[in-house]
Amino acid sequence: MTREVWPGKPYPRGATFDGTGVNFAVFSQVATRVEVCLFDPQNPSKEVERFELQAMTDDVWHGYVPGLEPGTLYGLRVHGPYDPQKGHRCNPYKLLVDPYAKALHGEVDWSQPVFGYTLGNDKQDLMRDERDSAAGVPKSVVVGDYFDWGNERRPDVPWRKTVIYEAHVKGLTMRHPKVPENQRGTYAALGHPAIIEHLLNLGVTSVELLPVHAFADDSFLGEKGLSNFWGYNTLCYFAPEASYSSRRTPGSAVNEFKGMVKALHAAGIEVLLDVVYNHSCEGNHLGPTLSLKGIDNASYYWLMPEARYYLDFTGCGNSLNASNPHTARLIVDSLRYWVEEMHVDGFRFDLATVLGRMGKGEYSPNAPFFQILNQDPVLGRVKLISEPWDVGLGGYQVGGFPAPWREWNGKYRDALRRYWKGDENLAGEVGHRLTGSSDLYQGARRRPQASINFVTAHDGFTLHDLVTYSHKHNEANGEHNRDGADDNQAWNCGVEGETQDASVIGLRERQKRNLLASLFLSQGVPMIVAGDEMGRTQGGNNNAYCQDNELSWVDWNLDERRLALLEFTSRLIQFRHRQPVLQRRRFFQGKHIWDSEYKDLAWFRPDGTEMSQEDWQKPFTRSLAFLLGGDAIPSPDERGQRIIGDALLVLLNAHHEPVRFTVPPPAQGSRWVIEFYTADDRRGPEEPVPAGPFELTGRSLAVFREVPAS
Repeated sequence: MTREVWPGKPYPRGATFDGTGVNFAVFSQVATRVEVCLFDPQNPSKEVERFELQAMTDDVWHGYVPGLEPGTLYGLRVHGPYDPQKGHRCNPYKLLVDPYAKALHGEVDWSQPVFGYTLGNDKQDLMRDERDSAAGVPKSVVVGDYFDWGNERRPDVPWRKTVIYEAHVKGLTMRHPKVPENQRGTYAALGHPAIIEHLLNLGVTSVELLPVHAFADDSFLGEKGLSNFWGYNTLCYFAPEASYSSRRTPGSAVNEFKGMVKALHAAGIEVLLDVVYNHSCEGNHLGPTLSLKGIDNASYYWLMPEARYYLDFTGCGNSLNASNPHTARLIVDSLRYWVEEMHVDGFRFDLATVLGRMGKGEYSPNAPFFQILNQDPVLGRVKLISEPWDVGLGGYQVGGFPAPWREWNGKYRDALRRYWKGDENLAGEVGHRLTGSSDLYQGARRRPQASINFVTAHDGFTLHDLVTYSHKHNEANGEHNRDGADDNQAWNCGVEGETQDASVIGLRERQKRNLLASLFLSQGVPMIVAGDEMGRTQGGNNNAYCQDNELSWVDWNLDERRLALLEFTSRLIQFRHRQPVLQRRRFFQGKHIWDSEYKDLAWFRPDGTEMSQEDWQKPFTRSLAFLLGGDAIPSPDERGQRIIGDALLVLLNAHHEPVRFTVPPPAQGSRWVIEFYTADDRRGPEEPVPAGPFELTGRSLAVFREVPAS
């Protein structure tokens, strides 16, 4: 049949169902023709119809097809120049994923001719391949936008109260015994009452999900029997990853994702997405042609002066050029869609420095993309978190992002790891990190919450492995242990790997408690990784990106030791929520505020005297204490009232031997009680502590709270 195609409209881009038909709109500055191909839902490799988008407005090709409905499978074919040496790679023989597709169906089949050039030819990518790739490319899906959100409301958690839980949809839920087997590893599982109960009991406010944008597996991993488990290999920035849906019908992932968000929001938990707008799955000049590369390669990617090749700030073969207005629009449209239609609460941007590169590739905090987000009425009100580095020149930008961005603070991670394993010359560094990293953010008039504090993340050792292994053990990845970071600032506490030695096990458990307690006692926004609260291990693998198996899945079968760590972590988080002095919105001044009994912050040597500048510079300073004045908080509450909380005294001893501290006398009519003591988690809370000597076990931490004497 010859389908009727009306001119349609250039906006919105993608395939949009309006109740009676579908409007298609595709941007390309270089295309000479754009075709839409429809496919048989029962046999998605079979093309059943093809029509051309004949209207073009401002480089957007568009057309409207009456009678077309949700569930329709389609793909694009873009005619235009194939001239890699000038940066153009159009090839109508290659079916392309619509960059604005709201759902995808199927996976990349690397046995099909999905490369735009002829493999094995001496001319490599200069020789266009003219075999049809349709059988090997996922199909875009037309979706409707109806979903019953009911009375759903965004939790809108303030930054000062935010506690982030970084999780993988499948990794968190795949082994939970209370989740039905047919739901495990899916969006439905993440919204299951059993998972939500765990999150609520733990006290986290925001779940940060590893990539859920539709992604492609890597061919070299498939050859090894592995897969891209983490998903940092995006194929489409609007479509939720279909493999995380409990149903396999085309487009079903969209509503299942929305149902997950609705359930989490009902529990008061935010949903943040880890997004990968820095590169795509299409790789370098020898990579496949799946979407952007075949639509308008020179607009979407950073290219070298010799335009055949890509500027690679990511280590993944290519880099999206967010300084190009059309690429910036794709990213912003995607972000806005996930906020407005999918109701997510914010984003963590992988390798975000790439998005701030402009001109010849140099980074600038005034980059156009940052300005667009700051001015956008939708995106300007959600949480924006950067991973403030990439692999390009000048890529490490911790402290270099503009407001309102928050940043993963890699300096915090490194300082806390080094301190607790006993390294020297760290007193000043640790002092800055525990108190919000004013050295990084105060000069730019940013707040303590600019710092996302973490000790572990998905990329690297788990908390358990950090204290169990001094070296990575990535043999299972099939790269002869060459992959993954070599510098982990890890310490195995005397034995490499698991052991039955009770003294080593005891030290490891104490070190976990030390790191967790430091994290939740710090100013800034704390983030933990799913499973760290339960002692999850990856067997020393610090780069488990390709391990879709029990190595990466959270084990919910807890022994006594792991249950104790879970209970300790929950107590810590709940304690943080109750203490306004741990949620300060301004940096410390080291002085009395209002009519406060104590300074807002005071640092002490173990002998009880305040630390001098000379003390901070001593290389062997591993034992120190700080006192937070609970009545010295300058910022009022939401109603303008003065905030008064408890005074807290924290003792830290990273030395391997016990150190005797002098506990200062409490305020008149008050007394100190133990809240936490990492050397003996049976002590506290509410155990009285008199002023005077207190011996702190080697490599341990204690928290005292001031309470009325009565």
